Amino acid sequence: MKTVPPRPVWRSALWAFLAVTLLLSGVWAYARLKSPFPFYGTVYTPVTAAPALTGTGENGKAFSLSDLRGKTVAVFFGFLHCPNVCPTTLASLERVRQALPPQDRENFRTVLVTLDPARDDVTKLRQYVTFFSPRAKGVFIPEPSLADTAAAWGVGYQKADVKSPTDYQVNHTTGVYLIDREGRRRVVWDYTQLTNVNRVVADVREVMR
Repeated sequence: MKTVPPRPVWRSALWAFLAVTLLLSGVWAYARLKSPFPFYGTVYTPVTAAPALTGTGENGKAFSLSDLRGKTVAVFFGFLHCPNVCPTTLASLERVRQALPPQDRENFRTVLVTLDPARDDVTKLRQYVTFFSPRAKGVFIPEPSLADTAAAWGVGYQKADVKSPTDYQVNHTTGVYLIDREGRRRVVWDYTQLTNVNRVVADVREVMR
């Protein structure tokens, strides 16, 4: 009777390693299929319709966020005398728009809602937003409607460093809200995240899918 030589230990270990590797690969692939896209910004869960946003547009005509249905829209609230956050936000969002594939650029819009209606009239608003992008939109909402709109979006604001009725700053929430083409809030970034253009572009393209 022939004696079967024992299988070398290294060969058994190799087969065990390969089996575990294949198993883990299958689990990883399945997880990738089942997991949501790893967004850079904070995701709204569940996805719900964006609050109403109506006012006067930078072109002097009535504006409603619903008019941009079919577009992917980045909404943020700021003011024209803002020393850094607002210009940085507008410039960064235009870099994001330019970094999108050509077929997607036309379907991306930036909307600035002014939190300083006492100083930011429609003419100034148009000059400001179009300086950064020919596709950017501005929205003017008078008080007290502005306070109601900001609250619905979760935006806080208040005057600060007041030196006179026309010389002051406005402290405000710095979130940028990404709205999909069906009018739903999908992602929010803080303005500091916008410097990572590639990650923001990836979020936008995923929402555009």
